Amino acid sequence: MMKLGGPAYRYCDGQTRRSFLKIGGLAMGGLSLPQLLRAEQASGVGRSHKAVIMVYLSGGISHQDTFDLKPEAPEEIRGEFRPIDTVVPGVRFGELLPKLASCADKMAVIRSIVGLRDEHSSWQNLTGYPMSQAQREGKPHFGSIVTKLQGGVNEVVPPFCDLFPTMRHRPYNSGGPGHLGLSFAGARLGDGDQELMTQKTVEPARFDRRKALLDRFDDWRSRMDGQPVDGLDAFYRRAFDVLTSDTVAKALDASKEDPRVRERYGIGSSTHLGDGAPMWNDQLLVARRLVEAGARVVTVAYGFWDTHGNNFGHLRAHLPLFDQGISALVEDIYARGLDRDVTVVVWGEFGRTPKVNKDAGRDHWAKVGNALIAGGGLNVGQVIGSTDKVAGAAVSTPIHYQDVLATVYHTLGIDPHGFVADLAGRPIPILPSTARPIRQLI
Repeated sequence: MMKLGGPAYRYCDGQTRRSFLKIGGLAMGGLSLPQLLRAEQASGVGRSHKAVIMVYLSGGISHQDTFDLKPEAPEEIRGEFRPIDTVVPGVRFGELLPKLASCADKMAVIRSIVGLRDEHSSWQNLTGYPMSQAQREGKPHFGSIVTKLQGGVNEVVPPFCDLFPTMRHRPYNSGGPGHLGLSFAGARLGDGDQELMTQKTVEPARFDRRKALLDRFDDWRSRMDGQPVDGLDAFYRRAFDVLTSDTVAKALDASKEDPRVRERYGIGSSTHLGDGAPMWNDQLLVARRLVEAGARVVTVAYGFWDTHGNNFGHLRAHLPLFDQGISALVEDIYARGLDRDVTVVVWGEFGRTPKVNKDAGRDHWAKVGNALIAGGGLNVGQVIGSTDKVAGAAVSTPIHYQDVLATVYHTLGIDPHGFVADLAGRPIPILPSTARPIRQLI
């Protein structure tokens, strides 16, 4: 077996994963590109390019201090921040979010998400099921389902690109393709695996020689088997095309963007916060670039919001960059005319406690959470649902978290009540029958 060597990375579970191109498969965090391309052909490639960018806020952001302030509540509930007006009459955000307030007409804020569990994981957000159930039953990442059902748009751009880095708290990390099999795993581009797509480890002449050598092996196999083989399998050729094309490489290089646009996003840093994700605003920009290049699903893990202590100091330090990056992504989607086809979802695994604790923090609060949704041709510029006077429970229009994913599937043209075939060909429901697209958005 031939390998094109690349750098090794050691992760929190003690395992080492080496970036490498195997002749016979491109390995990207479990993705075998030739297998992916075969599956893409088998499922059919959609002609339209609907897409979604999902930003996961690891740790669970404080809703009372961002998008659901309660200024009339007692001090130990309302916290330290005052509300400010947005461009939508009657809608107010926290004072540290002025840029998001200025583009609130391009977003819908859901203040009444219910059904969440008190678990620090991305599984509910990415699969639509609690982590224990998803792992037990092999529930796939929604990006894998999209890949299975719709395939790719551009033959040299993976339909599902996962920009999650490997986080120290392992349940924050992306789940896999589950019962769909590794052929439908996302292209992992969050841990330096970008180098797989830029093909810097082997000089072009040597890379071409290896491709030619495979052609010779193919010719030898055809003579031994007595059956004609038209050179290298077409899917392997496409794998080589991905590596030799500069489409993905350009999309991953935020420095290629107009400097004014990159400055608007704010570059951020690749340094992780706590045991969660970094606030790397370049990844938000890269997500938009990947969608324009042909990706259907791009997932980004962003920041660390598990503020059991010093909640207000942490938010003062980090919400301004969050405000800059998320507002830039939303405005960029609309400015570039992508708002009918590209959906942006920003949310975490739960909210925070109404009452501030003795350490000036807010603890886990799974009873209610919130989310931002923009683009996708949806009805934006509104707030959906409301909470009680302490932001502790939904009192109007409760929205189950599975309904958020049902809405995402709907914007992609996928029936959330449909089925997807597992490795054995058995039909598996995408979401429970109780999940419904959010009618206020449709």
